Amino acid sequence: MTTKGFTVSHARDSAFESGLRAFFDYRDLGIKAATDGRVVAHVIRAAKGAEFSGQPHLHRTDFQMVYVLKGWIEFEYEGQGTVRLEAGSCVYQPPSIRHREIGHSEDIEMLEIVMPGNFGTEEVPTLG
Repeated sequence: MTTKGFTVSHARDSAFESGLRAFFDYRDLGIKAATDGRVVAHVIRAAKGAEFSGQPHLHRTDFQMVYVLKGWIEFEYEGQGTVRLEAGSCVYQPPSIRHREIGHSEDIEMLEIVMPGNFGTEEVPTLG
């Protein structure tokens, strides 16, 4: 039996902090530390009073999944067009798919799980 990497995250013990996008706040769920950086998981919410800017970009990942907990968000994906996600919606974003956020509700909250934990993000000029 092993307990290496076992972790529990409670909302009462974890604060939201700024992160990759200035218009979102992120709550780390402790998975990155527990997996030695192989996986990152966080809850993302809209940052109060932050100006939104949905620039086309891609992530250098092996796996990326977003599950909407609350509110709604719209993305534009290369080859897929506009996709609206609402509470209960889940999207798997294939590695390096070009995308951009179009907009989100003020109460948006999402769970995101990404491999590797230290993935790269690149701005791209267009989605084409």
